[in-house]
Amino acid sequence: MLRNGLYNLLKNLSISENGVQENVRTLVTSLTRCRDVVDRREMLRSLPKPDEGTVGERTMDVDSSIHERTDRFPDIDTPNRLFNGIAFKDLPVFNIRVSPNNTIINVTDAKGVPKILRSCGIEGFKNTRKGTNIAAQATAITIGTKALEKGIKTVRVRVRGLGPGRMSAIKGLQMSGLQIISITDSTRVSWCPPRPRKRKKL
Repeated sequence: MLRNGLYNLLKNLSISENGVQENVRTLVTSLTRCRDVVDRREMLRSLPKPDEGTVGERTMDVDSSIHERTDRFPDIDTPNRLFNGIAFKDLPVFNIRVSPNNTIINVTDAKGVPKILRSCGIEGFKNTRKGTNIAAQATAITIGTKALEKGIKTVRVRVRGLGPGRMSAIKGLQMSGLQIISITDSTRVSWCPPRPRKRKKL
């Protein structure tokens, strides 16, 4: 690099026949500042963290949690297990009915008698806005606060259907202050689904 710099300096320097400099250009060469990384951990710590779009989401190692706590899964004694002094089979149930166009949430007691009913349409969302996850979350927060006013604190959740409001409704129930014990997915599965659409001809 230094040799190239001297060559460029001599090339740009032209002297006339009587020994007078005509055209002189100064060239400054300096070594690039290189920092030797001795420790690999230090190098990895200095790298910027990749943003995968999961900022604010909690992550956990599923395998280690399964091995640590085996009481997360239901067993034969689950219906009689107490949660805040109430047996699991006597806990009220939040039924979340999700479709692509709307989200309907109702609260029933352990026997299935409905207590409160709210939907995105009742909340004031119209037309296509009823099917959004924001509408589902707002509905869940409203029904959660109404349930807290009636003295319901510990609940079970049953989700049925496919749509954008599945996770948002559960998150809204948590934001309202309810303690969710279990989440059950009771989406119906068709053993004889309709035929798929035929392929587009190009």
